[in-house]
Amino acid sequence: MKLTPEQLQQYNGDGFILLKGILKPDEVAMLSRTAREDRILDQHSFGKADGEGGTVRLSLWNHPTDTIYGTIARSESIVGVAEQVLGGEVYHYHSKMIMKDARVGGAWAWHQDYGYWYQNGVLFPLLTSAFIAVDPATRENGCMQVIKGSHNLGRIEHILTGDQAGADVARVEEILKVLPLVYVEMDPGDVLYFHANLLHRSDQNKSDNPRWSMICCYNAVRNNPYEESHHPRYTPLNKVPDSAILAAGSKRFADSDESVWLDTKDDVSAKSLQDA
Repeated sequence: MKLTPEQLQQYNGDGFILLKGILKPDEVAMLSRTAREDRILDQHSFGKADGEGGTVRLSLWNHPTDTIYGTIARSESIVGVAEQVLGGEVYHYHSKMIMKDARVGGAWAWHQDYGYWYQNGVLFPLLTSAFIAVDPATRENGCMQVIKGSHNLGRIEHILTGDQAGADVARVEEILKVLPLVYVEMDPGDVLYFHANLLHRSDQNKSDNPRWSMICCYNAVRNNPYEESHHPRYTPLNKVPDSAILAAGSKRFADSDESVWLDTKDDVSAKSLQDA
């Protein structure tokens, strides 16, 4: 997928861009069905308290595999847009499935991804995330909220709220007085690309409808971390044609090497904030 100059300008100016229907209906339907039936994905899920009485459930893995998840993360359309917004070759930093279930799905505090990826030896915020809607994302079920243009503020101090590392609340309150808040409502298959310094959050899901999403994170190769961390340094990304998504079928994590998973005890980003 080739972005127009206007779309690139929007990403650079706003810190995000929403692309409609990147995954086709049959592709996202297969992703949804596979994820909900994937016993290994479920077994590796863990919760993060949101400080508001709710818990966010997610699974996180470092390396793409030949499962449907890895095939999507390596597909030409998804990777191609990441290469365009970051201005060069990228590699897979990690992916995660956010399982915001009906009536129990927790909130995410305001944060920047670079607020804690900074701890991983990454010098520049030359990372982007592709947020793929698996279910419809609405204001009622806790869609993503972003502060337009907030990536231009630079890295903001983060502190722990519940189990989550969140941006300084007092500073965010002031930011919201000068920059607009946007609720990003999405249909299944839509993809939101957003800058690593963009402030974003989501509400608890108090509706009767789930809001699952898969997020693929990419780092620019020229931004390869200077030290080892729990997320990988540069690993060549083997892109595949979009047609490989359906060809992968409903291939799950059953045969995946355990090393692809991020053990929660190895996730030092939040811990380093706590210890700071």
